[in-house]
Amino acid sequence: MGAWSLLLMTSLMLAGCSVLGKRTANEPQYKVLAEDGDIQIRQYGELIVAETVVEGTYGQTSGTAFSRLAGYIFGKNRAKQKIAMTAPVLQESVSEKIAMTAPVIQEKKGSAWVMAFVMPEGYTLETVPIPLDPAVKLRQVQGKKIGVIRYSGLHSENNLRNYAEKLTMWLEKKGYRIVSGPRAASYDPPWTIPFLRRNEVHIDIE
Repeated sequence: MGAWSLLLMTSLMLAGCSVLGKRTANEPQYKVLAEDGDIQIRQYGELIVAETVVEGTYGQTSGTAFSRLAGYIFGKNRAKQKIAMTAPVLQESVSEKIAMTAPVIQEKKGSAWVMAFVMPEGYTLETVPIPLDPAVKLRQVQGKKIGVIRYSGLHSENNLRNYAEKLTMWLEKKGYRIVSGPRAASYDPPWTIPFLRRNEVHIDIE
């Protein structure tokens, strides 16, 4: 299956085959602890993610990373098992101090970004299918508290930067301790009308 086919099929899974890109994919469960307009403080439980790192800029790496992860959930794993698509796809800049073995997630590590798909609820590291592509890694993410700001439009690196600044200022004003860089969380396929898109920036806090 080619990269374009994987991208299209995975986008259809996210959108539920809607022309406008209406979301039907499941999301990880969370509890809203506080809310202020487009900003929320959420508590997430443990998650299993499949992630991959690609060298290059935010825009250059997205397609390659997405195709790798889409291949994995469409059966490129030892069990040859298809895995349900969940939302969001996370993208975030990775600190060079954080080992990749240690966030649908795209993360920056020097000149590279990491993207991750969240595995459906019920999987553990022992039961989730093992990737055949060595560039796709599985990781358990511990439950944590996250500051979130929601916006519509394009999930560009510029928007990630701008909304991360707004969220950081709000978190600092409220006295929260920030413990991660910002992650871009994308909930919709590429063809969704920009003003209907749900995008978020996530920052881990204590």
